[in-house]
Amino acid sequence: MLTTDRYRHVIAWFEANVPVAESELRYGSPYELLVAVMLSAQCTDKRVNMVTPALLAAFPTPQAMAQADERSLYALIKSISYPNSKAKHLKGMAELLVRDFGGLVPDDIDALQRLPGVGRKTANVVASVAYGKPAIAVDTHVFRVAKRVGLAPPAAKTPLEVERQLTKHIALALRPIAHHWLILHGRYVCLSRRPKCGECGLSAWCRFWAQEAARQEKNKVNPI
Repeated sequence: MLTTDRYRHVIAWFEANVPVAESELRYGSPYELLVAVMLSAQCTDKRVNMVTPALLAAFPTPQAMAQADERSLYALIKSISYPNSKAKHLKGMAELLVRDFGGLVPDDIDALQRLPGVGRKTANVVASVAYGKPAIAVDTHVFRVAKRVGLAPPAAKTPLEVERQLTKHIALALRPIAHHWLILHGRYVCLSRRPKCGECGLSAWCRFWAQEAARQEKNKVNPI
């Protein structure tokens, strides 16, 4: 199947079956979203949502967090993965926001990546979710789904390569929701170890499923 045809079918399926797709992180402002996304690295959204209320109640603004002691931050996020480094990054992020951006979270991806602890994925999430920018963040779920379904070529080795393929084929207006389509599909259907192919609405256009079906058919003809 041609890549353009696969994209057309996959996007049409999502539009028809998943008209609403949003972040599962709870936040009330770009600052709160940035904090939550930074904490979510190698951690579940569920766990992050358990931690952020107390953290943001204690440090409701970048100015407050910039004045925080790292030990105080650590105490509030210690149930999160890598709490030591994340506490350091949160404080550094807040200090730079106050110093260079007037305490406001920028909407520019390059500017966001100047903040400690903010890589391209986090910057893309904040730009897309908080500001509606046409960016697609490629986390482990998006990377896996894109490669399996065939939205990215088998040779794509990095998140940036996959991001470039997605942005090449997905219209600007659809990129913010497409980011969530792929994340949620990877989180609940296209699982890492045991993908639920029998429940997947994308199987008719999925490269992984076509290969798996061919393998199963071959085993029927030539049993081991």
